[in-house]
Amino acid sequence: MLHEATLGDRIVVRARRGSGAQDALGVLTARTDDSVTIETRRGAVEVLLADVVAAKHVPPPPAPRPRGR
Repeated sequence: MLHEATLGDRIVVRARRGSGAQDALGVLTARTDDSVTIETRRGAVEVLLADVVAAKHVPPPPAPRPRGR
């Protein structure tokens, strides 16, 4: 899936980290032969393709709901 994704796509990637896994949800901003970079709400995250367990496209975030009182 990551090879077909284009820069600017919103994706989620699960990658191995130590004895567990970590998810990165955001916009694909860069891709090399060995890694992808995803801009998340907390900043850019580089993920090695060798560590990727799963990846998929995700829809855009929902629009903010108006606050009512």
